[in-house]
Amino acid sequence: MKEAPYAWVVVWATFFALAIIFGVSYSFAAFFASFASEFAAQRADVSLVFGLSGGVYFVFGAGAGMLADRFGPRAVTTAGMLLIAAGLWLCSLADSMRMVYAAYGVGVGLGIALVYTPSIACVQPWFKARRGLAAGLASAGIGAGTVAVPLMVTVAIGWWQWRGAMRALALAVLVLGVCATWLLRRAPAARMAPGQAVAGQSLRETLRDARFWWLYLSVVLAAPSMFIPFAHVSAAARDMGVDAARAVGLVGLIGIGSLVGRFAIGALADRLGRTLTLLLMQASMGLSLLAWWSAGGYPTLVFFALWFGLSYGGIVSLLPAICMDLFGARAVSGIIGTLYSGAALGNLAGPVLAGAVFDRTGSYLPVLWACLALSALAAAASAKLLAARGPAY
Repeated sequence: MKEAPYAWVVVWATFFALAIIFGVSYSFAAFFASFASEFAAQRADVSLVFGLSGGVYFVFGAGAGMLADRFGPRAVTTAGMLLIAAGLWLCSLADSMRMVYAAYGVGVGLGIALVYTPSIACVQPWFKARRGLAAGLASAGIGAGTVAVPLMVTVAIGWWQWRGAMRALALAVLVLGVCATWLLRRAPAARMAPGQAVAGQSLRETLRDARFWWLYLSVVLAAPSMFIPFAHVSAAARDMGVDAARAVGLVGLIGIGSLVGRFAIGALADRLGRTLTLLLMQASMGLSLLAWWSAGGYPTLVFFALWFGLSYGGIVSLLPAICMDLFGARAVSGIIGTLYSGAALGNLAGPVLAGAVFDRTGSYLPVLWACLALSALAAAASAKLLAARGPAY
């Protein structure tokens, strides 16, 4: 089945939009030491910035999705890019951690919410036969942004200090981000023709469907394992004596692994079955933490970052396609946004609790074992979903 030519424009516009917003989000690793030094903050206090931002964009993603279902993705995502740029600029003027929490944690988080769910949901209705591949390509922007932007921000901090680097980042979001979101267009399959309803379930119907709640539970359980490494692996590397550039580079290596995961796993899932592949990736993500636990030096952390990134990227690329498979195009943005709200607690509390555990014990070991157990439970929840859907999925 041949896809509409504009479908691939939407894929690549989403790729760049996601690269920008998650490049901003994961640049937190580059700003971590600057925030701690500037405001004399402990590791848990600084980690709250990342956790708050992620919690906000996951909680408000459902509302952003519903806005996109009503007004279209272009208007909502463009507003999000403007809000991210404003949040970064205000953060560059911060004179306390409270202002960083408000500008970066809340302001940037709200902007990401307005871009993330509507853009990734915009892709799904454009495709049928190659939906897994399209979702993988589009969400690969997250991996690309994770690779490139934190490293560029690290260089910019060396040139202009952290405040100047944050202002440069704000201007880049304003120009490049708006150019990307302006190309996002609602698919014909998601437009309501006169006298006809778009195929699929409403959000209300989906919330009464047991399959949604098994999928939601798997996201809730997997979330701490998904986000703690982004906030803490570079700090763990610095504890081993690794220099700042290579430590932040670990986040970029997670992005490289994520890129491979999104391209390869998305295409593989079209053949193997998307829910079964999700189960395997959740188990793989948990097992990757054993590499961090056993790390005696930088090479093992590199291996961890690549393995973790592959698993993480596979998971993120599969969730929107599974939602489209299960529930159709009728309310896909709102459904995906509601599903993503399951990651809010893990994103908000996970990095902060990990920082608090380290501040108290001087070790990440208890955190890693807890995340391994949660990943196993997430895989079990996906197994229940697979049983409900049947082996073809």
